[in-house]
Amino acid sequence: MHSPDNPLIGIRFRIPFDAIRAEHVGPAVRALLAETRERLDAIAAGPSPRTFENTMAPFDELADRLDYAMRIVRHLESVATYPELRAAYNEVQPEVSAFRSSVPLHSGLWRALNEYSTTAEASALTGVRRRFLDLTLAEFRRHGAGLDPAGKQELERMDVELGTLTTRFSQHVLDATNAFELLIRRPEQLAGLPDSAVDAARESARGKGQDGWRFTLQAPSYVAVMTYLDDPAIREDVYRAYNTRAASGEFDNAPLMVRILELRRAKANLLGFRDYADLVLEDRMAKTGDRAQAFLDRLREKTALHFARETAELTAFRRELEGPGAPPLAPWDVGYYAEKLRQARFEFSDEDLRPYFPLDKVLDGLFDLVRRVFGISVVEETGVPAWAPETRYYRIVDDDGTLIGAFYADWYPRENKRGGAWMDVFITGLPSESGFEPHLGLMCGNVNPPVAGKPALLTHREVETVFHEFGHLLHHCLSRVPIRSLAGTHVPWDFVELPSQIMENWCWEREALDLFARHWETGESVPEDLFAKMKRARTFRAASAQMRQLSFGFLDLALHRDYAAERDGDLLAYARRIVASFSPAPLPDDYAMIAAFTHLFADPVGYAAGYYSYKWSEVLDADSFTRFRREGIFNPQTGREFRSCILEKGNSQDPGELYRAFMGREPDIAPLLERLGLASQFPEGSATR
Repeated sequence: MHSPDNPLIGIRFRIPFDAIRAEHVGPAVRALLAETRERLDAIAAGPSPRTFENTMAPFDELADRLDYAMRIVRHLESVATYPELRAAYNEVQPEVSAFRSSVPLHSGLWRALNEYSTTAEASALTGVRRRFLDLTLAEFRRHGAGLDPAGKQELERMDVELGTLTTRFSQHVLDATNAFELLIRRPEQLAGLPDSAVDAARESARGKGQDGWRFTLQAPSYVAVMTYLDDPAIREDVYRAYNTRAASGEFDNAPLMVRILELRRAKANLLGFRDYADLVLEDRMAKTGDRAQAFLDRLREKTALHFARETAELTAFRRELEGPGAPPLAPWDVGYYAEKLRQARFEFSDEDLRPYFPLDKVLDGLFDLVRRVFGISVVEETGVPAWAPETRYYRIVDDDGTLIGAFYADWYPRENKRGGAWMDVFITGLPSESGFEPHLGLMCGNVNPPVAGKPALLTHREVETVFHEFGHLLHHCLSRVPIRSLAGTHVPWDFVELPSQIMENWCWEREALDLFARHWETGESVPEDLFAKMKRARTFRAASAQMRQLSFGFLDLALHRDYAAERDGDLLAYARRIVASFSPAPLPDDYAMIAAFTHLFADPVGYAAGYYSYKWSEVLDADSFTRFRREGIFNPQTGREFRSCILEKGNSQDPGELYRAFMGREPDIAPLLERLGLASQFPEGSATR
């Protein structure tokens, strides 16, 4: 059921994006909040005896209409924001946060759940229903159900404040990113840049009615400058702008971060946990902050020697080019000289591959791949309302013709769109008379758009990103879990990256590349010598890349386990000291990347105390892909088993059980080390012991 007057009220599979306006947000969300509160009270006052159908099932569906509306509004604020929409979202977001925080604190609901848990029916539960009950009770305890009234009130207040502060943090990052532009008018200052970056900068300037070449802090522009631009002074200016975003002035995130960390620590202590890491990791594979830290420590120990060697090699290479008096590497030099070293060592650059990766062909190849491996078809549909003209819409159909799901795709940067790449959920389908209702999701990126008569051409890393986000989408759209809150990507965060990261492996296989890697002008596939160079270069500075990821993981855990402003002082300086120990070059005194670290601070939870998950899941994806490599990368039987054991199961079973069902054993760290070229430093063994 939906309201004809307000497109946000009522769940519709075909979302009327063309009809949604800022003025719809407040009335819809408040009406849906009132409706959801009534539902909650009805469960609490429900009939006796308590059953799954009158207690657990309606609880799973409690906020479905509210969540749907808020997902749409949050999404639009991320991809097509404007002042009125931002104001409307900021107005309702605290109210929604307060309600969500209040659910585990509702004494009547907690009593109803406990009453049901003591029934004979509950005792006899098995499978996904048993898991749903157990996880729900644990989640309620972890969110304060056992607190006294004063404690519940305090927890609710903290959650509302966290929601408000993290939203403001995200908006500051977007605004600070958009506040910077570099306009170059002299063509000689563009020396070193590839044609793709020059063309994109020219189009960006034209879009602003300017002459010359315009560079921004959006990823395609920033990465091109830091990797290729010869002028070190310009590289330094752009680097400093990027790494001081939202660290001072009008969009200063520093005080917000301090307060967010205070609130997270206070919340953990109130709930009986030593720190925030132990709170959020209790239901994840790592279980505790100590175990997550030990995992990162082990990787750092085994990476350190390789990292030191790579750093020394880069310094020596610069001296070879510029003489023994060459200055030490600055951080804005690292990417530039690393690319020159790669080209010298392998006669290979990322730009050499870009002409072979037109976006449309990459998508066609990706869809062909999943048809072969997972038995599904992806079909584009036109004429579907969306939030931007370049947004696309696709249906996912099973091999028997059943509609499994659909998704929107939005690939190009805009000033009203946040940076990065991500996947998200609009609708989770549940069992129906004909099987399962279809799922609806989205995937977004920020790649160079078509320019100068050329199609959108991707780097190989951007191809990996497209495959990665589509892996998340498969996890959502192939779900066959009858409990909404356990379906699809609603899994522990150190498991959620397995379905996405495993997809990246196909981007390195010749047979898979031949499905889509075709030169945009000639149609030829990637030449064998270029492919060989690409493969040889795969492990180039792999230790440095790993240390960068580890720096973020170490910083994350330090912030959420150890940092205290009253003892450790300035947060920006504290974070800089930690990251500096992983950097191949001394960091400037104003380095403040943490002020734009949206993974940690743009969501009440997000990847806070969970950034280690990327490396944890990388162990799982490298290990599990060994089975595809052994049995055939297009083997439909292997694909079907990965689909049935992992992609369809969501959080219906313990992630460790799901992994063992597919691999027949515990995860092994060795395949990741081999992939990174670090195997000589690692003994084989379980990744999780």
